[in-house]
Amino acid sequence: MENNTQSGHLKKSIQSWFDTYSVKPVTDNDKRIDWIRAAPFIAMHLACVLVFIVGWSPIAVTVAVLLYAMRMFAITGFYHRYFSHRAFKTSRFMQFVFAALGATAVQRGALWWAAHHRIHHVTSDKENDQHSPKKHGLFWSHLGWFLSRGNFSTELDRVSDFSKYAELRFLDRYDVLVPVIFAAVIYLFGLLLELYFPQLQTNGMQMLVWGFFVSTVFLYHGTFTINSLAHTLGKKVFPSNDDSRNNFLLALITMGEGWHNNHHYYPGSARQGFMWWEIDMTYYGLLLMKKMGLIWDLRDVPQRVYEKRRSL
Repeated sequence: MENNTQSGHLKKSIQSWFDTYSVKPVTDNDKRIDWIRAAPFIAMHLACVLVFIVGWSPIAVTVAVLLYAMRMFAITGFYHRYFSHRAFKTSRFMQFVFAALGATAVQRGALWWAAHHRIHHVTSDKENDQHSPKKHGLFWSHLGWFLSRGNFSTELDRVSDFSKYAELRFLDRYDVLVPVIFAAVIYLFGLLLELYFPQLQTNGMQMLVWGFFVSTVFLYHGTFTINSLAHTLGKKVFPSNDDSRNNFLLALITMGEGWHNNHHYYPGSARQGFMWWEIDMTYYGLLLMKKMGLIWDLRDVPQRVYEKRRSL
């Protein structure tokens, strides 16, 4: 009986790589890490060792940096500020484009991401906050929580405003599809450069390792620091019922998300660097998109928040 149970779990874990909705939602807050389902995440890290085999080139490293920035913007600007907080408006087409672009970051679908983030704001640094370093430890808040069985499912009722769109449910359900296509395109790009621009001294495998594996792993841990370090290190400017902090270094790494205490004090704003000197590259990117007519109705920081800041 035990062997049948283990075999069934193995089958479901592997099936969940391809169809996340095939797994029955777990509602008992199961904190066991599903190592079978986590295997691709671990493999992404191990693949970075291939840099010692494929070497490096200026073009490969440049592509890795550009793809880090592009996908970080998709996560911070859209997964977070749009899908989680509705801090601005856009068209159905653009929300799909950036949901797909965000999916290349290999951080699950926009619906899963936003649903869990909304729970975080309701329960921040309380027992039910699944990535609180205060309650569950630094390792768990950084990456353990999303590898657990209890946090695998998408709570669609938490994002009913967006889960009504079939294309977003598709990206959420088959969240492996976009990363695989993205990796293949990067590999093909490297092959074309090798064929037509040999002077760049790159190839398909080198471009795949730097442009996909290395860039994505750095993107992982840059994003994860907001759950862990931004609730541990930094300054509490605004009074709050949690341990959210402002951290300049994390703001640079995450294109503005490091102004986390600002964000928790007033989460509805498209801007997280409230003061002029609080660098928020995501917000600057959103302003540019607004001028281009791609998004509109950016929610700004209310005057009362600035008055509160000056009174502290």
